[in-house]
Formats: sequence, structure tokens, C-alpha cells
Amino acid sequence: MDEKRTLNHKEILAFLPHRYPFLFIDRVIEFSPDPPMIEAIKCFTINEAFFQGHFPEEPVVPGVILLEALAQLGIIFFKKLHPEYHEHLFFLAGIDKARFRRPVFPGEIAHLRLEGYKFRRQIIQTKGWVSVEGEKAAEAEIIAAIR
Repeated sequence: MDEKRTLNHKEILAFLPHRYPFLFIDRVIEFSPDPPMIEAIKCFTINEAFFQGHFPEEPVVPGVILLEALAQLGIIFFKKLHPEYHEHLFFLAGIDKARFRRPVFPGEIAHLRLEGYKFRRQIIQTKGWVSVEGEKAAEAEIIAAIR
């Protein structure tokens, strides 16, 4: 198994089919196969396309974008743990127990973390959260289907 613990932007592109403006992982900063855990960052700048229409007078990152970022990190997480699935597509199948604790604003760095996973019948489930400056912004259980 590849034990590389960080991934830069170019390496992330090799794991994900997503591209600008819908790529929400800037860098993987930590990965552990045992216990399974992955952490990444996303730097939200005022140039993000969604800020133009999402409360333009008081821009905040939409909650669904935070969940999408966790889902994208989940794809990288699973493919790092199971390289035999590297060429497969992953589709978001569900979100459970989603909670939003604080807004994320332009100029902030979001830390995304996933811990543990369950895998059965081409369905993966993991749980994680997004934090900014040590304060939890969002959390959820992410469910994906492999095709």
C-alpha cells in the first residue's frame, strides 16, 4: 500500500474526477491507514464562484459545499486505502447526521477530517467534520456508492 501521508494539488487530481470550479480539496495534510484517518485543507477565497450569489453582501460558504468537500475527501480516503478501486467512479448516496455549527467565510482555511469507514456491497460510509481555527463548522456521515 502507498504510505504517502500528504498529497499536493496535482496528486489530488489523479484521485478525483472533479475539476474547477467543483474541486474542493487543496491539499491532503495527513493520512493514516491504521487507524484509518485522513485530513485535508481547503482555502476558501472570495474568488469562489458561489460567493457571487450566496449572500453577496455577507458571503458564506454554502453548507452543501462543505459536505461536498467531505465527500471528495472520502473518495481520496477510500482510494488510498484500497488502490484497486482507483479507476472506479464514486457517487454520493447519502448524508446522515449533518450539522452546521458556524459559518465559513472567504479567506478562511477549512480543515477537513474523516475517521474510520464501513464498506459493504459497494457502499462506503465514513464520518467526519470541517473545522476553522479549531472550531467545528460542520459534521456529517457521508455515504457513497462505487460504480
